[in-house]
Amino acid sequence: MEYGTVLRGIGGFYRVLLDDGRLVECRPRGRLRKDGLMLLAGDRVQVRPMADGAGVIEAVEPRRTELRRPAVANVDQVVAVMALAQPEPNLLLLDRLLAVAAAAGLETLVCWTKADLCPPEAAQALSELYQRAGYPVVVASVVTGQGIAELQAALRGRISTLAGPSGAGKSSLLNALNPSFRLHTGEVSRKLGRGRHTTRIVELLQLPGGGLVADTPGFSQLDVRDIPKSKLSRCMPDLARLMEGCRFPGCLHRAEPGCAVRAGVEAGEVDPGRYRHYLELLHEIEEWEARRYS
Repeated sequence: MEYGTVLRGIGGFYRVLLDDGRLVECRPRGRLRKDGLMLLAGDRVQVRPMADGAGVIEAVEPRRTELRRPAVANVDQVVAVMALAQPEPNLLLLDRLLAVAAAAGLETLVCWTKADLCPPEAAQALSELYQRAGYPVVVASVVTGQGIAELQAALRGRISTLAGPSGAGKSSLLNALNPSFRLHTGEVSRKLGRGRHTTRIVELLQLPGGGLVADTPGFSQLDVRDIPKSKLSRCMPDLARLMEGCRFPGCLHRAEPGCAVRAGVEAGEVDPGRYRHYLELLHEIEEWEARRYS
């Protein structure tokens, strides 16, 4: 028996990267298909090699982490990709993505793309906003090469997923990390102001120097319903570092007296926009909980 990592799956066949570096096309054993198991890119599997060079997936190891959208298993970190221009950055979507990743127990990195289309002072302001909030940040441009080596270093030796809206430049970024990927890229729709989907399936790609990265379909929404409202602030590091100072346990940082988070907003320790996004996500979770238990 040999061990490996699922890179992609299409039509019941799975490409597996064995630990010795070989690529093997596999099918799952019949009982796994009968059990309705949905294999994901990133799954660690046990493979029985066949005489024809293919393999059979005999077992799937328990997942350390799992994302549903994009659907990837055993990810170490999420790289939240957002364009500085064309399309304009959607900070609520970015904060939603970062919160969902944190709730899944994943490390996060913010990558701003298309720096060549944005005034340097605007790029710096957005970068500093998220650095102050507690996130590592990379500012990149596939046109000038800015930030590509820095991003490559952050991905080395890890399983990462690039996640962000269509048009943010994820496929272009991956092509810059490794030109041999030759991933299809798409232009931003002038009418809609957002990108066209150019990636249809989730696939883990091998990076030069080590590491795997997921090329994932774009999205416009991320579900926060699985985050308990009492845990949401813990998924935002700028709020989490202040909440222990709140007067009451279980403070939701909305109208409670003695709230250290609201005091932090007033003192300039927390960005008002980030706090407003927290309240929007909190309201969304509460609405879902009300419908769920009514």
